[in-house]
Amino acid sequence: MTVKTPIYMDHAATTPCDPRVVEAMLPYFTKVFGNTGSRNHSFGWAAEEAVDKAREQVAALIGASDKEIIFTSGSTESNNLAIKGAANMYEKAPAGSTGRGHIITSIIEHKAVLDPCKRLAKEGFDVTFLEPGRDGVITAAQVRAAMRGDTILVTIMWANNEIGAISEIPEIGALCHEKGVIFHTDATQWVGKMPTSVERDNVDLMSFSGHKLYGPKGVGALYVRRKKPRVRLVALQDGGGQERGMRSGTLNVTGIVGMGKACELCMQEMDREGERLLGLRKKFETAVTTQLDSCQVNGHAERRLPHIANVSFGFVEGEGLMMAMKDIAVSSGSACTSASLEPSYVLKGLGVGDELAHSSLRVSMGRWTTEEEVDYTIERVVEAVKKLRLLSPLYDMHNEGIDISKIEWAHH
Repeated sequence: MTVKTPIYMDHAATTPCDPRVVEAMLPYFTKVFGNTGSRNHSFGWAAEEAVDKAREQVAALIGASDKEIIFTSGSTESNNLAIKGAANMYEKAPAGSTGRGHIITSIIEHKAVLDPCKRLAKEGFDVTFLEPGRDGVITAAQVRAAMRGDTILVTIMWANNEIGAISEIPEIGALCHEKGVIFHTDATQWVGKMPTSVERDNVDLMSFSGHKLYGPKGVGALYVRRKKPRVRLVALQDGGGQERGMRSGTLNVTGIVGMGKACELCMQEMDREGERLLGLRKKFETAVTTQLDSCQVNGHAERRLPHIANVSFGFVEGEGLMMAMKDIAVSSGSACTSASLEPSYVLKGLGVGDELAHSSLRVSMGRWTTEEEVDYTIERVVEAVKKLRLLSPLYDMHNEGIDISKIEWAHH
């Protein structure tokens, strides 16, 4: 099998910029370089026109109005602005309490949601961290059970970045609207891959990023609902009052143009691409689980993104497995936390034991992933797992029928 290596199988971490996106961006580096704040000459007007068009393209992808799109530097900033901005705007102390209000999130959110929530907890807000079932899905019933009279904000990610599990977002949003609570979702892995309508899906605030949908890095967006309810946010940074006063700073025109074009392309190609990627993902999962024993696919069997496969291989160390196939780019967790050797907190949050959590591999496919590349990846994964298991005394014991979990290890 001849495929060109290295092969990129880490599209959940970032995606290559589509050449059509690069082409749309190029003039804005040199020819159309004006500042959108320069209202008194044609250079500024041309830049503003480009941003207006991009705002429409981004809004169209999620079924929003262009007035509801705030441009940011990416999902981390969007999440921070949404969570801290809403908490500070809507804070309320229950009678006889010194608290500032109650926030609901989950333990398997991205760090860009968990860390702002932990910061708010230090600042006097009360935060509930929901735990998903083994399938990684957060349900509306869980959110309802956690709701209180002083709940002001619910923030639950649409689809998990490590396992692809899809939570009950429209149902959670409907519940929040019924209770008069602001609802934010981190939709970084979802937008551009799956059909989205902020109205139908009952979303008030939604974060997403250019570089996850074949656009450039360093640009993202936050959807902020304008009516029923009209959501207001306290700004994180003050300055020139750009982006309706919610996000001051000179606009990254080039990046914004790229994100707009990327959103337009996703809208055109989403259905066809989703179907193709689902076929490739199923092929990968079926092949490795048939050819290898003691391995499991993590996340809900059906409620999962088409392009992310997360598989745990018993008796193999995830880092070792990645080192054994250096010609394939995969990951053993989120790109933002992969510098640590801790087992994935997402998998541990699903109740996966340390050993299996340490032995997991995330394979995420994209727009230019070919069937040949998937076949090659299957071959390399199976070969690497078998080779590493030959070196594992625990795997030998397992094959002899010894229950390893019952062994008491002597400590020297």
